[in-house]
Order: sequence, then C-alpha cells, then structure tokens
Amino acid sequence: MLHSLETEQPDRPRILAVANQKGGVGKTTTAINLATALAAIRKRVLIIDLDPQGNASTGLGIPRTARTVTSYHLLIGQTPVQKAVLETDIPGLYIVPSDVDLTGAEIELVSVDRREYQLRQAIERASLDFDFVLIDCPPALGLLTINALVAAQAVLVPLQCEFFALEGVTHLIRTIERVKRYFNPELEIQGIVLTMFDRRNNLSGMVASDVRAFFGDKVYETVIPRNVRISEAPSHGRPALIYDMRCAGSQAYLALASEVIRRERLEAA
Repeated sequence: MLHSLETEQPDRPRILAVANQKGGVGKTTTAINLATALAAIRKRVLIIDLDPQGNASTGLGIPRTARTVTSYHLLIGQTPVQKAVLETDIPGLYIVPSDVDLTGAEIELVSVDRREYQLRQAIERASLDFDFVLIDCPPALGLLTINALVAAQAVLVPLQCEFFALEGVTHLIRTIERVKRYFNPELEIQGIVLTMFDRRNNLSGMVASDVRAFFGDKVYETVIPRNVRISEAPSHGRPALIYDMRCAGSQAYLALASEVIRRERLEAA
C-alpha cells in the first residue's frame, strides 16, 4: 500500500548518505537492505532515492506510476518532503522515490543560489518522524551527490572487492573532505563496507586486507558476500532480506545493521 506520510518529528533523524562514485559496487543494494534490516529492529527509516535510475524505488516495489512526486521536486523546492514520502510494504520503511526527471535537476540548479544546500534545506524544513534517513546517491560525484553529502551527518561507503577499489574510493574521500571543509563541518565517514566478497577468489581477500590496512577501524567487520539471492531480489521488487532472509547476503546485512547501530551509540556517547 502506498500513501503520503505527514507526521511531526521531535528529534532530528540520523542522516546517512550511501555513496560511491563507481557504479556496480552494491550501493543501492546496501541502501535498501540496510534500511530493511534497521526497520526489522523497529527503527523508522526513510530512504531518499537520489539516483535518476530509480533503482532503490524499483527494488522496494514502487511502480513508476506511483512516482508522481519525487526527489526531483524536493531539490527544485517544488514540494515539501512530507508530500513525497511513500510507504513501502515493509513496516517502518518509507521512501522518497526517484525517476528520470532527476537528471535535469543538476542543470536546473546550476543558477540557483546555495544550490549545494537544496536537499539539506528541504529536510530541515520538514517534520520527519524517523530514526534514520538513508540517501541513496547516484554513481557520480556531481551536484546530486554533493547535495546528499551536505545534507548528511555521515557517509556509508560500499566498496567492491576488486582491483581498482582503493583508487576509486580515494576520489570519494577527497570529495567528502572538501564538502566537510566548505559546506558541512559535521560530515564524517560512518564506515566502509566491503561488498561482493568471494571467498574462493584470492583477489577479494587481498583487496579486503589492503582496505583494512589503509582505513583501519573505519571498515566494518561485516563483509557482504557475492550472493545469487541478493542479485535476484531486485527483479522481484523486494530487498534480499524479504526475498530470502536465510541467505548469506541477508544475514550479512542484518549483521551490518547491528554494527551501524553500535557505531551510532558510540558516536552519541
């Protein structure tokens, strides 16, 4: 069932951007399954789909016909967040959907004053009754991702276990540092999650070791394995956790959610 949501929010939700400028690293898969896992432990979660491909919306079963108000309308200041929120089939999990109109937002925002703050301002003006807001970023370091980083308090970085992984994430880290310096001083890296890990492949183990050596305790202990059920789930409009909760990938995302909560508690202490 889909409907808009309008409630009052006593406390500011924790806002996490799920970002990596490289495509195919499990970014959207991580966003929707982490959100589902958080909802499963009774957290109220909102995903903002900020990718024009709309994969997070599709992966949560939101039909194209239901995406009449999207993240595009938030960015251009046409509608408040509450009017764009849709309920998913997962209790406690909601989404601001996306569609191809979002591709035009970067061009339209070029001449807008404080264009990097559009999403942040939309969220701050809203009264949102959520524990977490996860922003699924596009696979690029353009104005959409900058808006997500300016709006967020922390960044979660999915990192595929492949040869060029470290080189790619270095560019993202530089962007995060620039955003922190010029736009959002409170921005931090919540953690880096290793995805598509194949225990049969020596390269996966080597990449994981290199990433841990470079980033230390910023890397989550949980590793997301390469898993057929995770790959199948989006075509059914469901997160892997709903499609097959017992598969190795789903169990890994439940463990990741526990780690995220643990880090958040340490941050708040």
